[in-house]
Amino acid sequence: MSEFVSGGRYEECRVTTDWLLSKTQVRPTVGIVCGSGLGGLAKMIKDPQVFKYSDIPNFPKSTVHGHAGQLVFGTLKGKPCVCMQGRFHLYEGYPIQKITLPMRVFKLMGVETMIMTNAAGGLNQDYKVGDIMIIKDHINMPGFAGINPLAGPNDDKFGVRFPCMSDAYDRKLRQLAHDVATELGYSEFLQEGVYCVLGGPSFETIAECRMLNRLGADAVGMSTVHEVIVARHAKMRCFALSLISNRAVMDYDSQEKANHEEVLETGRLRAEQLEKLVSTMVARLEHNNNSY
Repeated sequence: MSEFVSGGRYEECRVTTDWLLSKTQVRPTVGIVCGSGLGGLAKMIKDPQVFKYSDIPNFPKSTVHGHAGQLVFGTLKGKPCVCMQGRFHLYEGYPIQKITLPMRVFKLMGVETMIMTNAAGGLNQDYKVGDIMIIKDHINMPGFAGINPLAGPNDDKFGVRFPCMSDAYDRKLRQLAHDVATELGYSEFLQEGVYCVLGGPSFETIAECRMLNRLGADAVGMSTVHEVIVARHAKMRCFALSLISNRAVMDYDSQEKANHEEVLETGRLRAEQLEKLVSTMVARLEHNNNSY
């Protein structure tokens, strides 16, 4: 089979899954993906077992500063979990099927619910740096050009040829996040909006930011959407949060410039609260709550 569909084939995912299951007693029902500067979530996992991506068969390697590049198995608030400390992106040069391979491995391991975090630029002018945005929907810009993780032959063992995406972000999980945020006193900096994914690695131009905002995007980034598409194809529930790490530059007279260091610093400042929000949500997840 050509490199076009390299990564994500059932046989390949099975090999990876069996290797991991032979190395750990944990049978995760929750999967977590940590975005830039947000790897601290993995430190909350009890009795952790850590596997470097470079040691896992068929896994890509994370090349981004701020991404640890390892899988962590253990329990979070009593729930068996697997956590990706660092993810993979289109701009690293991997085929899109390869960067989403972990989602299919998680499915084969028994994961029912995926929780994903990312750092994103705020397009919505009402957003502030440090706000946490619950993603209610996405705009898949690479998908408009045919770059979709489900392109190529469909594997019916994972899901149907044409999966629905109008319910990509689980409504009950979004409501749970609002409820937990209210209890923790986080409502002041909690938003809900639309996330737009671009290919990267260059940050957006002013004209691009203006266009995306007019199209209805509240935040922009370079990840998450491809993972959500593959997870939903495999009938896993998805919930995603964006940490607004910088305000997108929309004014030609502005002297501001987006930079990766700002992204990581904002992550450090807000990380503890984001970790508490996610861990409290995990504590309240019901086992086998997939009503599809």
